Amino acid sequence: MEYYVAYLLLLCLLGWSINLLRGSSSQKSCGSGNQQPPGPRPLPIIGNILNLTDKPHQALAKLSELYGPVMTIKLGTITTIVISSPEAAKEALQKNDPLLCGRQIPDTVKASGHHTESVVWLPASDKWKQLRKVCTVQMFSAHKLDAGQHLRRKKVDELVGFVHESCQRGHCVDIGKATFTTVLNLISNTLFSVDLAHYDEGSSQEFRDLVWGVMEETGKPNVSDFFPVLQWFDLQGARRRISGYFSRLLAILDRMIEERTQARASSVASSPTNDVLDSLIDLKESGELSRSEIKSLLLDLFIAGVDTSTSSLEWAMAELLHNPEKIERAHEELDQVAHGNERTLQEPDIARLPYLQAIVKETLRLHPPVPFLIPHKAESDVQICRFQIPRHAQVLVNVWAMGRDPGIWPDPGSFVPERFVGREIDFKGRDFELIPFGSGRRICPGMPLAYRMVHSILASLLRSFDWKLEQGVRPEEMDMTEKFGITLQKATPLRAIPMKVRL
Repeated sequence: MEYYVAYLLLLCLLGWSINLLRGSSSQKSCGSGNQQPPGPRPLPIIGNILNLTDKPHQALAKLSELYGPVMTIKLGTITTIVISSPEAAKEALQKNDPLLCGRQIPDTVKASGHHTESVVWLPASDKWKQLRKVCTVQMFSAHKLDAGQHLRRKKVDELVGFVHESCQRGHCVDIGKATFTTVLNLISNTLFSVDLAHYDEGSSQEFRDLVWGVMEETGKPNVSDFFPVLQWFDLQGARRRISGYFSRLLAILDRMIEERTQARASSVASSPTNDVLDSLIDLKESGELSRSEIKSLLLDLFIAGVDTSTSSLEWAMAELLHNPEKIERAHEELDQVAHGNERTLQEPDIARLPYLQAIVKETLRLHPPVPFLIPHKAESDVQICRFQIPRHAQVLVNVWAMGRDPGIWPDPGSFVPERFVGREIDFKGRDFELIPFGSGRRICPGMPLAYRMVHSILASLLRSFDWKLEQGVRPEEMDMTEKFGITLQKATPLRAIPMKVRL
């Protein structure tokens, strides 16, 4: 702790001196007519770090009410622009997409060099375009997704079977853990044709802890990001911790690649699985991808795909149990569309379930998986809403604030899926009131898979069972507190009892 204080004091002295030297030049730039967005007055050296609190998305939303939808804050030495309106987001992510498609890379992500081969963190370079194309062609094209329907149906059926056993025994179900296992196995089967977890207690907990550890360390405030000169010291130990998470995850992926490579080379190998890993190894053998690029790509898919989908499902179930009258309407719709006595629905049925789609949209409005999206970076000076955004500024798009804006959404704090019924608005990057997956060239490439997974799993949980909260908790007493990381988790895990099987 003493070292931390000493270094911080040294930084304060250095920063104070630099600010004095730069003061006159910065004042001259303000008189040019190209002004930066307004914002709260920064403290010397530390800027507005203290304004963030433990829930930065909420704190910055409140500040935007005072300073406007395009706001400047200083996080240590980093100039940060916070965007909190659909109009400003459209200018940033659509009109000025080429100039704002860079990435502000957290120090934690640099720990293993992952950022140099990651489709999430690479700049919009030729390598990034190549990896993005691999994602689209090998995993997320309509053809590939249609071909994997039977596999996803099988994994959803396994979830329903697990919940059915819990129902018969009168046991509570941890919704987050159960859906995590389902999504994890769904993605691992798509990639490797194997399950990575089972529903028994603790089998998937280690993997979940590793994924959440990465998301939490990447998302929470880190002094190394505010003062890059201090990155070498890793004062909060964040880089050390995330290095451990990365090493263990990459070891699992490396083992999968090695086993498949040896099986393909063996004369007694079974017939090809023709899964994503086979396709990636084919690209490696043709020289289009390296082994390390394959591992980084797989790591991105697991971390981004598993955690965000699980979070959305847990929040959707929590909001429905918090508002039980919404479940009844969902049941009516599902019963009308369901095929006879089948408890799980087919993916093509999603198009015939407008209220279920509205539930998912409303969940993403209130609880966007990534409340700030992944941080953008200005590649050059650019104007947003007549304000000057300086080159190298970090740009945060506060989609959480946009989802809670009373100027856009009547009664914004309430869970009202009906607001989307009959309304032509979607979350695929064109309607800037609702962009939980981003927009422009940096839109999440896995959105088409997430769309199918979340709707299918949620529909089957609602179609198959009635639910009640554990230990006599009443809906109005539920803890709906958020836990902030790079993704937005429910602070208190949702535990519910499946009461009876519905037919």
